Amino acid sequence: MLENRASGILCHISSLPSPFGIGDLGPEAYRFVDFLVRSGQKFWQVLPINPTDLALANSPYSTESAFAFNTLFISPDGLQEDGLLARKDVEAMRGAESDVDYAAVVSSKSAMLAKAWEVYQERRVGLRAFEQFCRENSGWLDDYVLFVVLKRRFRLGSWSEWPAEYRDRRKDAMADFARDNARLLEAQKFYQFLFYQQWIRLQNYCSMKGVALIGDMPIYVNYDSVDVWSHPEFFKLDSNRRPSVVAGVPPDYFSEDGQRWGNPVYDWERLAEAGFGWWGDRLKHGLAFFDAIRIDHFRAFAQCWEIPASEETARNGAWRDVPGVELFSTLAKRFPSLPIIAEDLGIITQDVDDLKEQFGFPGMRVMLFAFHNEYKKSRDLPDNYIPASVAYTGTHDNNTVRGWYRYDVTPLEQKNMLEYFGKEIKAEDVHWELIFRVLNSVSNLAIIPLQDLLGLGREARMNKPSTVKGNWKWRVKPGMMSSLVAEKLKKMTIKAGR
Repeated sequence: MLENRASGILCHISSLPSPFGIGDLGPEAYRFVDFLVRSGQKFWQVLPINPTDLALANSPYSTESAFAFNTLFISPDGLQEDGLLARKDVEAMRGAESDVDYAAVVSSKSAMLAKAWEVYQERRVGLRAFEQFCRENSGWLDDYVLFVVLKRRFRLGSWSEWPAEYRDRRKDAMADFARDNARLLEAQKFYQFLFYQQWIRLQNYCSMKGVALIGDMPIYVNYDSVDVWSHPEFFKLDSNRRPSVVAGVPPDYFSEDGQRWGNPVYDWERLAEAGFGWWGDRLKHGLAFFDAIRIDHFRAFAQCWEIPASEETARNGAWRDVPGVELFSTLAKRFPSLPIIAEDLGIITQDVDDLKEQFGFPGMRVMLFAFHNEYKKSRDLPDNYIPASVAYTGTHDNNTVRGWYRYDVTPLEQKNMLEYFGKEIKAEDVHWELIFRVLNSVSNLAIIPLQDLLGLGREARMNKPSTVKGNWKWRVKPGMMSSLVAEKLKKMTIKAGR
């Protein structure tokens, strides 16, 4: 799939239009698929679809579960169609189109789900399908709902602060809790089922229209997650089940202290002893919902930067070897294909390139990074791309092309751009200039963020790394994805042989 010459658009579910405060899996998602088709695009890339948290700044890369779904994306229209919400309830939720107000959305969607649960209990609509979903997903679902309900019960900093019988998952205590809270647990399973139903319908529509879905998998998980609580043996924890070392990246040109992310580090020796089953289950789960998966911070499959948990910065960490070849060799035996995109941005060493090449994983090329210093040697310059790569104008962590060109571009980058393009680039055309170069590159796959396709400025930026306010909120306004934009992109795509 990733070997064929094609292109697509990056747009997270939250960024779709909808009158319910956040993009969802309802009518506008289907209209977006139709827009992709009209534009000649064959791929739709999204960010992680796992649960987000107000306490974690709503980042889709910080979640309480690597397997569960974000119920904020459940469509009220879809629930009405299924007979789980009355029309008056849906109409009462409608509001103005605006950027995402997560606190308001959490409140309204929680009330919506509670109403749907009440209706389900009365009518048991779709009982067999719900029961089948619970059976087929019990490997992650049972632990997830226990984690959610326990977390709401104790309202403490993390699971390590729960009473010991729950922190340590003692069988008798867990069984008693599950019996005493059966309805609450079933409700949480039901909410996951509602997302699953709506996603499968959208996934089938994409397949029917010839649009493939690309998902996003962060390499690390949060400490305060069901993944660490239910499998502490797979992480480097101390005797109190707290991280002994945490993940990050070392100091570099951009950060003199490095980056201390704080995620627990995998105990790769224990994972290997268990046949990498947890990673296999995670990948199997992802590939059930996506045609291909981008893995964030792929570099850590070769070596990871371990920082003592007591350190406040990433300065005093150390590189540790990771059995990436053994991992992917094991996964290759389990799966007929591994449609993985390796996020290999930043400083990449030869062992990372060797790992990608051995298993045929394309890496990423981002044109916004192309014009630093000796730009003609840059791996991000389209002239230097290779077919086994995925080319982007920018990513969710970049400013938009037009925002970058107006506010962030340096004099050196301007000089290099003038030399490269052979002309002065107008601000109103800069996004099309980069899109043209990315589409016409030799990369097998080209992905354009929707904000760049629409020529939006920095107000449409999705995320600014190392900040916690104002991120993940942008939404496209109704009518922006016009037929004129679709026609122009389609013509460019056809001419580029995609």
